[in-house]
Amino acid sequence: MTDSVNHPTHYTSGSKEFLDIAKDLLTEKEFKGALKFNIYKYLHRYELKNGVEDLLKAEFYLKRLIKLNGGDNSRNSL
Repeated sequence: MTDSVNHPTHYTSGSKEFLDIAKDLLTEKEFKGALKFNIYKYLHRYELKNGVEDLLKAEFYLKRLIKLNGGDNSRNSL
């Protein structure tokens, strides 16, 4: 079964996931900007395109940004 939110096949075909490659190539500031861009993108389009799947993708990038800033992602409920 593929995971189109956390590990989409089109980003995991090589030995490293694309997001990990981007983290290696970009400065920390640039990488944080890329994460924020994806958060905004998926929040903006969720009603028009993929609904809950896009909200989950925004959550995925938000969790990465929280972790990168030293935050705790262990909370599971709102």
